[in-house]
Amino acid sequence: MRRLEISDHSRDNAGLKYVYPVVSRRAGGVSIGINLSPEASCNFRCVYCQVPGLSRGKSAEVDIPQLEAELGQMLSVICQGDFFAKRVPVGSQQLKDFAFSGDGEPTSAPNFGDVVDCVIRVAAKRVETQPLPLVVITNGTLASQPAVQSAFKRLGAHKGRIWFKLDAVTRAGFDRINSTPLAAEDHLDRLEATARLCPTWIQRCVFGFEGTASDDEAEYLSVVRTLLADGVPLRGMLMYSLARPSQQPEAPKLRALSQAELEVRAEPFRRLGLDVSVHA
Repeated sequence: MRRLEISDHSRDNAGLKYVYPVVSRRAGGVSIGINLSPEASCNFRCVYCQVPGLSRGKSAEVDIPQLEAELGQMLSVICQGDFFAKRVPVGSQQLKDFAFSGDGEPTSAPNFGDVVDCVIRVAAKRVETQPLPLVVITNGTLASQPAVQSAFKRLGAHKGRIWFKLDAVTRAGFDRINSTPLAAEDHLDRLEATARLCPTWIQRCVFGFEGTASDDEAEYLSVVRTLLADGVPLRGMLMYSLARPSQQPEAPKLRALSQAELEVRAEPFRRLGLDVSVHA
């Protein structure tokens, strides 16, 4: 296994099908990644996506016994011996969470609910004062499906969290950034429903795109203001920029923002009372 770096989130680092360790900026340490799309299929095609060979589609059914075995194996490697000293940069040498992430939309797996139950089961076996949180990083497009909502509700009952991708707030913005022209009102309804089922943070990638901002800042701010005024229980926003090269055709047109630029973007949202963390 290679040394872990923020700039390298390779899914094959541990030689496993579903499970891989990464250093996560947003988590603030080591995250055990769970890749439910090893075939690199997703219903989004974000212009900043780092996944090579990405194709449109949904995840295949997950082999639950194999996933459970891989999670146990990874925990053994991380929690015993000198894993942190040898493979993790100073300042990140702490295990922070399990994260459903990877190379596609995790909730598109046909047995996503069984996967959630599996990870809850594995997490419960850890004898710790503070169990590891379970984080689902999702684009939210399937969050209105009853099976997904049921899984989110169980996740919420076991100290889980949702990081709900919201890079844009208009149909044109979704099309430009995520290559998927979503109906904005429907998608915001899914965000609200998710936030009422499980602790939810907005996850937003911000970057320069063809010399301009990646989305309309004033419109985004207005949407968040309305959500908060309507009592949607958002826990905060995770605002970040590009840490790894995009593998999409738009890559030459993208520019990572600095920490200072992100702080400027974050301040209006903080003035609304929203907790915003920024990660350049």
